[in-house]
Amino acid sequence: MAFEFHKDKDRYFEMQRENAADYVIPFIQQHTDLPAGAHVLEIGCAEGGVLKAFLDMGCTGVGVELSADRLRLAATYLEPEVKAGKVRLMAQNIYDTDPKRDFEHLFDLIVLKDVIEHIPDQGRLLRKLQDFLKPGGHIFLGFPPWQMPFGGHQQICRHRLLSKLPYYHLLPAVAYAGILKAGGEPEHVVEELLEIKETGLSIGQFEKLAVEADFNILGKQLYLINPIYRYKFNLNARKQNKVVGAIPYLRNFLTTCAYYLLER
Repeated sequence: MAFEFHKDKDRYFEMQRENAADYVIPFIQQHTDLPAGAHVLEIGCAEGGVLKAFLDMGCTGVGVELSADRLRLAATYLEPEVKAGKVRLMAQNIYDTDPKRDFEHLFDLIVLKDVIEHIPDQGRLLRKLQDFLKPGGHIFLGFPPWQMPFGGHQQICRHRLLSKLPYYHLLPAVAYAGILKAGGEPEHVVEELLEIKETGLSIGQFEKLAVEADFNILGKQLYLINPIYRYKFNLNARKQNKVVGAIPYLRNFLTTCAYYLLER
């Protein structure tokens, strides 16, 4: 289901825009006021749906994305904003990006929505992003904790059972790969899922990395039911129970989404 869902790029773009407008932006605004015309950088902007929600509220933006194909779609969806100079799109690895060389200004807000769990060496990334922020700038991050039922992104599997089977991504890598191959998954899917296994983050791991990178955690919201599931599975968002959210080991397995706002 999710694999086909991601193929419908028009629907995916609109879903991301609406989810950002309904959940991401209100979460940020609970904890800080974005200045008028705020400069926003989105890392892993894909087709630009999340960035579109910020542009709609008067921000200017830069989207950085590794996939040139996805960025071409973003240029189509955001064509009016690109022509108006409100957004710039870059096909580039964030680790190869130099803020002094590549940007005209620093940023009030950096957004990583369902991205950090795909990036290696997240501690290094967070430290690097300090150099991209204006004084008083913030970083929003939303990600699925690694130990949650589908934290391995196994929903992208083509095999019907494997795409719906929870928690088996927590098996040792050899066993996990063996199951995927036995199910007939293409090699590139197996490689992608094993890469996510290497970079997946728990809630505790992320918070430790954020503090080590000299950030304060200004805002935090854990979800039992990820807001994006209303589009994927027709399930309404539900915040995590406060008691469960306070138990480090248990929350990792029962939290499907974590939102954070970091400040320098």
